[in-house]
Amino acid sequence: MTDPDTTDSETIAFADVVRQRRSTRKFEPGRAVGRDVLTRIVDCGRWAPSGANTQCWDFIVVDDPDRREAVRQVFLDQAHRLVDHAKGFPAVSKNYLANTVAIVLVLGDPRWKVCFPQPTSPDWEAEYDDNNEAIFLCSLGAAIQNIQLAVTAEGLTSAWLSGGGEETTNRELAAILGYPEWMRAYGTIPIGYPVATQDRRYRRPIEQVCHWNGYEPQHYRRHAQVDFYESTLRPFAMYRDIEDLRDWDDYAQKLGDWGPAFTTGTANPDGRLEPEADFTRPRTAGRATKARNR
Repeated sequence: MTDPDTTDSETIAFADVVRQRRSTRKFEPGRAVGRDVLTRIVDCGRWAPSGANTQCWDFIVVDDPDRREAVRQVFLDQAHRLVDHAKGFPAVSKNYLANTVAIVLVLGDPRWKVCFPQPTSPDWEAEYDDNNEAIFLCSLGAAIQNIQLAVTAEGLTSAWLSGGGEETTNRELAAILGYPEWMRAYGTIPIGYPVATQDRRYRRPIEQVCHWNGYEPQHYRRHAQVDFYESTLRPFAMYRDIEDLRDWDDYAQKLGDWGPAFTTGTANPDGRLEPEADFTRPRTAGRATKARNR
């Protein structure tokens, strides 16, 4: 048995795979990969944990060029809808999907939620319905992440498209790929060879996200910080290939007084927590989201 205080080579190798995973949108054209590789990748998704061991997923691997192009067209249309109907979101062109070697869709099968804990009285229906939806989505997220890590381990790269979960996009994908419309493509993973090694995207400091023996209020991100990220910082944090925001040439300009809250272990120096607030819609307007008001 491995000494838990000793970091062995396998642990280091796994941590390297985790850190090397990227959401990449630049693939080398004209490449191909064998189905043996794609099968190994999907098999890692199969080994993900799931609620009640339901394995509430199916994986569609699209490697036929014509079928892959049809899926790409669906996502081109989805990107246009984002521009028209989700104004202000920093959407990315989906043209890069033309250079994928395959696209994996992770389908969620909602029937299996019946296997999760069920209420025995009407008073508890809302609680268990919400809980079971969380179990379902977390199970699918685990499978998606396993596939992402397997892609990286194979020397390939990928992205994580959530657009297949939208009703319109899912209906179009179902028509092309033949699955029931009441299933849903919660994760779409384009796979390809990266055109270049990419740096790591922004990550919160480990000192800020790790709480010891209880929630530490100094790590709490205040409502105004969420507003600032959504309205101003989001498009830069999403797409710049620099892990530490302090390394941005325009760090002071982009973050201003918010710099320490995003880059140190103390996001909330006074330790004061806030009551719940309504974040179902954006609450402020900033220079990065003015388009949504047009």
